[in-house]
Amino acid sequence: MNKYFHLIAFFVLITMPLLSFADDCEKDTTDPRGLMKPWNKGAFETGKYRNVFLEAGYKQKDIDAKLKKAYYDVFEGPNRVYFEVGDSMGYVSDLKNKDVRTEGVSYGMMVAVQLNKKDVFDRIWRWTKFNMQHQGGPRDAYFAWSINPATGKHNSEGSASDGELYFITSLLFASNRWGNETSINYYGEARRILDAMWSKDTTTGNTNLINVEQKKITFTPDKRGYQWTDPSYFLPAFFEIWAKYAKDGKEQFYRDCADTARVFLHRACNSKTGLNADATEYSGEPRKFRNWSSNFCFDSWRVPMNIAMDYSWYAKDKEWQQDYCRRIQNFLFCRGINTFEDQFNVDGTLPAFVRPAGGYRALRHSIGFVGTAAAASIMGTQAKSWKFVDEVWNAKLEPYADGYFDPYYDGLLYLFSLMHLSGNYRIITPSAQK
Repeated sequence: MNKYFHLIAFFVLITMPLLSFADDCEKDTTDPRGLMKPWNKGAFETGKYRNVFLEAGYKQKDIDAKLKKAYYDVFEGPNRVYFEVGDSMGYVSDLKNKDVRTEGVSYGMMVAVQLNKKDVFDRIWRWTKFNMQHQGGPRDAYFAWSINPATGKHNSEGSASDGELYFITSLLFASNRWGNETSINYYGEARRILDAMWSKDTTTGNTNLINVEQKKITFTPDKRGYQWTDPSYFLPAFFEIWAKYAKDGKEQFYRDCADTARVFLHRACNSKTGLNADATEYSGEPRKFRNWSSNFCFDSWRVPMNIAMDYSWYAKDKEWQQDYCRRIQNFLFCRGINTFEDQFNVDGTLPAFVRPAGGYRALRHSIGFVGTAAAASIMGTQAKSWKFVDEVWNAKLEPYADGYFDPYYDGLLYLFSLMHLSGNYRIITPSAQK
């Protein structure tokens, strides 16, 4: 009996300091800039976007230079992931996996339309349409999610629903920004995907991108992936854009999808840590079909940025989104603002299985996740939110100590985060045409 008593007492003694530390580190820190004060109205209503870097005390010329350099590094520099082909095409490549993914080319199109780089946008769209989009057949207008750029061979004929989500939204923005009378009818291309989406049914094995009963985006638009999802695909702000600009008669359905996405994220994000699994059921419960799929992993990094975008543009779920920011930033701050890892179990413990990338298997302080965690500061209410802004400001897109380097995923998420925090990730309205 005495032996067990001493063991319990020892456990209590060694864990009490840790518990006390956790309580202390979750308390707000002091900062000369005071509390972060999120805006209460979205840009759709006000037409205004926060420049959080400027509020943090950085100079506008330095903000402009940092964004310009990040774009250069990803799209033009010696470690670029964007490559031009001939006089009229180009693509974005996941170099570590030696392929082109709908994720990457659709991100490239969104960057290009946001930063008003029409030639880059047009090149990527032409290449993607020619090499990745199915022309006819049961998958008509959908995209093969992975392709070998050297051979043109499709690594998979199936689609990942987030690629189509970004294609449609970026094409609608391109229509608003540049019109449809140049070389590409952007609106027509967006509608082609949307109209094809509504024509799919399970008799051919292909489905709508959205589970129409659940009003939630699918993992993949096929019989298998139609039954579950990926939380990082939930961008309620994009569905609001479809409701406004798609003009296909499905406006109320898309608004419902936006509202459903917000409720889903409440369920998918852990009530203590704010972390979410890479893959989930439609209930938000983690789905384990791979060693890492029920963990907070690479896909999961995007969720803080996606929620911040919805806050910035629409601010329809303010109280929960502010609380979410508090939870996830408190958790990461307790892990160390300069050291927090990039993979977890959703309860905040470290995973038994660490997902490898590019031939490396390690937990690291990844710049892509540093960026998205900082983007959450758009909805922050604590002084410590400034620390996350400073962390991404001081980050560098360069190889890690072990030699791992990913200018593709890390680079694109880092660039997106700078765009959000500088007020350069916007709803592009028809008034943007020049």
